[in-house]
Amino acid sequence: AALEAEQMQLESEARRRQMIEMDLQQARYEASLAERRYAACDPENRLIAAQLERNWEARLRRVETCEARLSEVQRMEPVDAIPDFTGLAQDLEAAWNAPGVDMRFRQQLLRALIKDIVADVDDDARDVILTIHWHGGQHSQVRVRKSKSGEHGQSTPEEALAVMRSMATRWSDAEIAATLNRMGMKTGQGKTWTARRVQSLRTVHKISGYRSSDKNGEWLTMSDAAAKLGVSHVKIRRFVRDGILPAEQVMRGAPYQIRASDLEDERIKADLARKSPRIINDDNQKSLFPAI
Repeated sequence: AALEAEQMQLESEARRRQMIEMDLQQARYEASLAERRYAACDPENRLIAAQLERNWEARLRRVETCEARLSEVQRMEPVDAIPDFTGLAQDLEAAWNAPGVDMRFRQQLLRALIKDIVADVDDDARDVILTIHWHGGQHSQVRVRKSKSGEHGQSTPEEALAVMRSMATRWSDAEIAATLNRMGMKTGQGKTWTARRVQSLRTVHKISGYRSSDKNGEWLTMSDAAAKLGVSHVKIRRFVRDGILPAEQVMRGAPYQIRASDLEDERIKADLARKSPRIINDDNQKSLFPAI
């Protein structure tokens, strides 16, 4: 394979030189033709003569350019030696990972080293078996896991689907998306989650959506509970912290959820029934800050 790669390099250099020589030959022919046209022109017709002279000069400049290119190739041939491909066969990994090597070079390297690839399927192991035939008679075999029906390289991770199934019907798509982002999970395309992406994926995988307590749902968010009781979010957190109001998490990192029925607890009603101290307005009461 290494020797064949060296032969390909030699052929490539030969083709390059041949193309330059053909360009030079064509340029010399066009320059000769322009010279004959100029010589055959009537000198009295100055306009035509001037045009033919300019055309001749342009063709001569092209000849000079082609000659310079050919001289450069001939000058570099003895100095710029053909790479030693025999050593490449001994350390292909080093050549593949060498600094400055781009994907285009790697593709050329593979085309030079590989004769063909035969693919077979192992249905029992769900593997695709790739038999690589290298130039020179060597063979290699690689096994690749066969994708399931409908599966592709941009499939949503199963962990994200598990989170979605556990939170669905209890949380809105926006809250599920926020939880997935907090947990560092990405979509199959490597993007962050949004409510629209969660909704689209639920539809594909037939996962039921969020049902609030107003729609016969059983669970409330802390914000929903605060709105239903007419109190602040901080007050709900205090109820949870003091053990008055039970709250659950479907998993670590997910928002807390509260049963709608737990808001009817007598301790919560008693706390909400307490009135703030009344302020008595008495006209006869002396002001602590009399007007000056």
